[in-house]
Amino acid sequence: MSARKYILSLSGGKDSTAMLLRLLELGAPVDEIVYFDSGWEFPAMSKHIDTLEQYIGRKITRLHPRESFDYVLSSKPVTRRKKGDPMHGKVYRHGHGWPSMCRRWCTSSKCATIARHLPADAVTYIGFAADEQARSKGGLYPLQGWGWTEQKCLDFCRDKGFFFSGLYDHFSRVSCYRCPLKSLADFRTLRNFYPGLWQSMLSAANRIVSQQGRVFWHGKTLAELDAIFSSSP
Repeated sequence: MSARKYILSLSGGKDSTAMLLRLLELGAPVDEIVYFDSGWEFPAMSKHIDTLEQYIGRKITRLHPRESFDYVLSSKPVTRRKKGDPMHGKVYRHGHGWPSMCRRWCTSSKCATIARHLPADAVTYIGFAADEQARSKGGLYPLQGWGWTEQKCLDFCRDKGFFFSGLYDHFSRVSCYRCPLKSLADFRTLRNFYPGLWQSMLSAANRIVSQQGRVFWHGKTLAELDAIFSSSP
């Protein structure tokens, strides 16, 4: 029987980066490092992953969704699922629209992609900091065992020369830049400091057909948020 594989789940943020660097320092078993690239990542994050890979001298496995997020957002045929509905099994619109707390198709895609890649008996390192509540069951949480807070993780990364191209100067958390679960302040910051990315979001929003799918944040569309920010920069 083959030995179990120890897989590190790397988001690329300060917590998982600190976890990776410290585990390697300690000589802990890390058989593979897995990073999910949604296609909606900050360019600075993609650059960070490349730099990190060179620094540790190890390959970082980059996983991608089976269907691009842009395709799922505005083009993928959506069929009726309810049995007994005259439209059951028939296409009634294209695109799921923006993800939301109730329709987190982006998270589902990420989890499914990683699950397909991992061996069934893999042991997964997950980078939840000591001051962060673990959001899933199973896996290993080294940061919590070490008592490392989010600030400790950021300081550790910076001590090692990782500054994430200034992302943490603007955001307390770094997820994909199109994530609708960010705060209003984060979206304002994105618009002010990353106007090219903001414009790409507006362009993507224009391709969404369904009215429900256009809702982006707390009942507002992206265009409505843009107008709010324009009136009170």
